[in-house]
Amino acid sequence: MIKSIADEVWAFDCEWIPDVRAGRMLYHLPASLSDQEVLRVMWEQAGATAETPQPFLKTVLCRVVSIATVIRRTAKNGDVHLFLHAIPDQPEDVEQCEEPLILRRFLVEGLAKNHPQLVGYNSRNADMRILLQRAFINGLDCREISDRVQAKPWESRDIDLMDLVAGYGRGYSVALNEAATLCGIPGKLDTTGDDVCGLWYMGKRREIVQYNCCDALTTYLVWLRMAHVSGLMSLETYRLEERRLYQLILREREKPFGDYLQRYLAAWCELRQALDLPQLD
Repeated sequence: MIKSIADEVWAFDCEWIPDVRAGRMLYHLPASLSDQEVLRVMWEQAGATAETPQPFLKTVLCRVVSIATVIRRTAKNGDVHLFLHAIPDQPEDVEQCEEPLILRRFLVEGLAKNHPQLVGYNSRNADMRILLQRAFINGLDCREISDRVQAKPWESRDIDLMDLVAGYGRGYSVALNEAATLCGIPGKLDTTGDDVCGLWYMGKRREIVQYNCCDALTTYLVWLRMAHVSGLMSLETYRLEERRLYQLILREREKPFGDYLQRYLAAWCELRQALDLPQLD
């Protein structure tokens, strides 16, 4: 269970795609080979079959293309403020989509300066691990992420929600979509992680960021539920926190390119109605 809530909580999620540069280097592929052919070779090397043409690649062979975070900041007077932050925030700008810049903004300019409590889903073995590996590959000086990855679970204040709700064995595993949906929280909508690589090569980088933001919102709501179950929030406080996030989404929806959040709000309302939960508006 969650033992404490820090004054600065970051519920985050990362998206990544195969790194074709890594594929060219490791498999000695000629420069004349197209990116699509390089991807095919990388998947073949990972054991692609007719049933699974795009198997999961080692994270060290992938590049981070988006990081989204819901930031919960508690002021000294006790007021709680929420923010939705995405890197890159302007995905049409090719320079913003360069992996070293994405990593530097999150790890060096964000994590190392603010020292938040990180909350993720399968973050200990996936998101945090790829951040460390790719910071290493890109030569970034960021001891913070290294210390967090190497910390023992009982020594760290970071939270991997999957560690708390899932167990060992096939019958006990719980995906984020399953945990969220059954709690009345939107899980996967129109996009899944398997779609990210295709979206990238179709030039739909904003759709990746938007999908990433939805996963961060879902992760935050699952964390709220776990904080309530852990006895750190009364039911009244928990409902207040849900409404606080609802208001954040309404504000973000009114920003340029924010209309994608209407689908998230609609799904949230539908799920709450199906479970006979009080509506938030």
